[in-house]
Order: sequence, then structure tokens, then C-alpha cells
Amino acid sequence: MITENEMREWHRTMCHVTPWLYISGDLHPDSARAQAQLAEWVGRGVTDIVDVRGEWSDAAFVAEHAPEVGYYYFGTHDDGSLQLDSWFDQGIKAMHEARRRKDATLMVHCHMGINRGPSMAFAMLLEEGYSCVEALTDIRDSRPIAAIAYAEDALRAHHRRHGTSASLYLAERAAMREWFSDNEIDVRTVIRAIRTAS
Repeated sequence: MITENEMREWHRTMCHVTPWLYISGDLHPDSARAQAQLAEWVGRGVTDIVDVRGEWSDAAFVAEHAPEVGYYYFGTHDDGSLQLDSWFDQGIKAMHEARRRKDATLMVHCHMGINRGPSMAFAMLLEEGYSCVEALTDIRDSRPIAAIAYAEDALRAHHRRHGTSASLYLAERAAMREWFSDNEIDVRTVIRAIRTAS
């Protein structure tokens, strides 16, 4: 069990999920600290950023301070309601576009790195052939505060995109629900810890 201090530290920690995929919280609101953070991302190989916050975009900031980095903005809500298939499809398209280059490494982030960013990263892993349990486990192992709240929406979108059978979808959804039951985290405490530090 991680402490609230550790939860705060995870907010803007780069979490290496696969050789080509990182997840994190967003860039710091202080410009100097954000520049240092962005430089760390680039220094660790990030070539493309997928920003999924509906409330803010760093497109101009990244263009000024790291113009070599590709920036994709697919802002959405984090109110617990449905995430549309089209939102995940945008992220998958960006992933394919970036990964046509052999050196591509993506940073997928939202504000806190709890729900939206990890859920989009989950969708990308499904697209790359991971089972839902493998993808969820890899994300949580790399980022213990990731709740991945929109994982069911991502799984549904994935099966619709590929036209798989209803039986396969239902089996994967059952495995996902069992995984979440076995791997609960206290999301409210995580969010409160991060908010009190911001």
C-alpha cells in the first residue's frame, strides 16, 4: 500500500509501460518546471505526446520548447461517463502514425495520470495485441496510482473496431472485471493527495 506522500510523487513521474510507451500526469503549471519536465521527457526518448485533457492544451508550449516532438491533442472529460469509440480511435490513429517511425516513443498523459491517460494507453496496448489483463497489469505495475477508469469503454471500442465476436468480448470483459475486483485502489484518496499538493 502506497502512502499519500508517495501518491503525490507519482503525479508527474514518468512511468515506462513498454519500450515505446510512457504515461504520466501533465506538465507543471510553472513554466520553468514544465520546461525541465519536458526536457526530461525528450531526454528519455519521447518523440510524440498524446494529451487527452479536456481542460487544457500544451500545444503552443511544446511547439516553442520542443518543436521536434509530435503533439496530439484529444481532449475529453473525466466525469466518469462514457468515453466514445471515436475518442479511442483518434488515439489509436495517432499511435499508428507515430509508430511508423522505428524510433517513436509516446508519452500519453492527462492531468493526474489516473484515468484518461492510462485508459488511452490501455487502448493502445490492446491494439498492439496485449490481452486486457496483460495490459491492465503492465499499466498498474508501472504506475500504481492508475485507476484506468475508462478501460471498459476502451475494450468495447477495441472489439467494435475489429469486429470480434460477442463471446470473445464478453469473456475479456469478465476477465477485466475480475482483475479490477482483485486490484482495487482508493482513487478518492489518490485524487485528494494530488490536489492537496497542487
